[in-house]
Parts: sequence; structure tokens; C-alpha cells
Amino acid sequence: MNKKVNGHRILVALGANLPADWGGVARVPADSLRAAIAELGTLGLKLVSQSRFFVTPCFPAGVGPDYVNAAAVFDVPAGQAPQETLALLHKVEAAHGRTREARWAGRVLDLDLLAVGDQVLPDRTTYERWRDLALADQLRIAPVQLILPHPRMAERAFVLVPLAEVAPDWRHPVSGKTVVEMRNALPAADRAAVRPLTNGG
Repeated sequence: MNKKVNGHRILVALGANLPADWGGVARVPADSLRAAIAELGTLGLKLVSQSRFFVTPCFPAGVGPDYVNAAAVFDVPAGQAPQETLALLHKVEAAHGRTREARWAGRVLDLDLLAVGDQVLPDRTTYERWRDLALADQLRIAPVQLILPHPRMAERAFVLVPLAEVAPDWRHPVSGKTVVEMRNALPAADRAAVRPLTNGG
């Protein structure tokens, strides 16, 4: 991805695996993703590109229905801090009924801020501590501050496969690897499990 001045180009991962109740009408996960992208545009985020939608197995395995996932690139207004951008993502999640009661629970909408340009937040030491967190601890605790880039992005096919469609050349500011390089480093079975959505829903 071409980096905007002062890091105003952002990467966002989108996902949902539960239907949303929208004015008494059930909305399937793909519809929630489409609506979220449109709503972010009304909040000042300019859509640059979005991936196709993909069906991916729920993680951890067996805890819920398959997810619909996508990735998007947005430009944000000059001067908008990453924390403000994250607050907008959370605002859209909440509007769709998202609650944060348990780690990795099924969700009607998940909007993850993956990266803001090449910023590392809050600092490299803190980033590396969260990146290297043991899986058992990942299930138990969540950071109280924004960590950028997203510390788990390099491990997740459901993030990297869609992201490679819209930001293949974005380079991780810590590892130095591009999105395509990170995707290709994943096990082939993980990549193959992320399948394009073919029925629109």
C-alpha cells in the first residue's frame, strides 16, 4: 500500500459470524460487513479499496459458525489520531449490537485496526511483548491500549488472505515483511481454509 503523509492510510480487517438484528430484520454476516464499510464512509473514512468476502473457519475451532471476512484500506482525515480511528470502528460495531463480553466469542461485527501507515504503537517493546504472548494468555487478557500493527496479524490467514488483495506490498514496520510474504509463510492448509464467498451471503 502507498503510505499517506503522516500515516493517514489505514488497514482494517472485517469479520462477522452471527446474524445481526437490524430493525427487526435479521442481517446475514456479509450484509453487516457491507453496511459497516458504508457507515465508516459517513464517519469520515474514505474507502480506497476492499477485498472480496471470504468464508473462514471459526477460531478457536468449534466455538461457532464460520466467519465472513474481508479487508479494506481507508484514508482518514489529517490529524486524526489512531485512537480516534479505533473509536470510530468501535462505534460502528456497537451500532450493530457488538458486545465485548468474552475473548474470541462469536460476533455480529468485528472491525480490527491492523495498521496506520508504518506506525508502531505505543512503542516497539510493548508491541513485541503482545506479539509474543502465549496462546493461553491471549485467551485470558487483552491490552488496555492500542497496539499497532495488530500483534496477531502475521499469524492469521483470515486476515492476510483478504489483505493481500488490497495491500499486497504493505511492509510490516517491525518484521520488514510484506503482506504477501506473511501470507505465503503461513501453512498451506491455513491459506486454503480461507475460501471466497460465492453465494453473496
